[in-house]
Amino acid sequence: MANVPLRRAMLDAKLSNQSLADRCEVDVKTVERWLQDETRIPHLRHQWAAAEALGVDTSVLWPDAIRNTVKTGPDREVLTVYPYRSACPKSVWRNLISTARNEIVFAGYTNYFLWLEHPNLAKVLRRKAEQGCKVRFLIGDPDSEVTRHREEAEGVPLTVSTRIRITLSEIEQVRGVPGIEARFGDEHIAMSVFRFDSEMLVTPHLAKLVGHDSPMLHLRRYQDDGLFDRFGYHASELWSNGRDIWADDDRLSPSQSL
Repeated sequence: MANVPLRRAMLDAKLSNQSLADRCEVDVKTVERWLQDETRIPHLRHQWAAAEALGVDTSVLWPDAIRNTVKTGPDREVLTVYPYRSACPKSVWRNLISTARNEIVFAGYTNYFLWLEHPNLAKVLRRKAEQGCKVRFLIGDPDSEVTRHREEAEGVPLTVSTRIRITLSEIEQVRGVPGIEARFGDEHIAMSVFRFDSEMLVTPHLAKLVGHDSPMLHLRRYQDDGLFDRFGYHASELWSNGRDIWADDDRLSPSQSL
């Protein structure tokens, strides 16, 4: 049976068989086989590439890939595992942000990559907040000892404190918007948690590696006190111990400190 969702997504994106093949780095005949047989499931890297090219989630294009891997144990909340955060398609982030209705949490130590990959994020979040969605940022203090030690460990030109200050500059665009809050906290240096209602992206940071080189889990809440709730507890505790960024009048504004 033909893969109707894939064909529809290609039409919506105005991509030909050859164009999708080029984006996925496969032969055009491979794309034709995907279209002709909905049970033919591509390798994960090709699923991700196609989803990125078409702007939809892989589960839309190949629902059988999800049904064939249904889990019933404690790990059923793990939807996808990415060996690198950068391997997660931007379309996944866009979908999670756009569909969240009640709560969005960005508990990444710098959150720097968000502004690179989603240039209009501030406008999107302002609109989400106006619609009643609560948005929270938990970021590291650029002047803390924790940040300084992390900079020494990473040893990269674009330092941790610089990446944080870029985020501080960006979130100035939503300062004062009801429903959007931002706090400093240093205890999540080793793990980033991004929550979108009942779904979550979690990145444990490895040794000296920067965030995009560390692995990431995509979770969906299915049970009480499961993985989702455990990581949710972690983020909530760190948030409760955080310091309001905009209430600290003694600090330089982000634009001044860049």
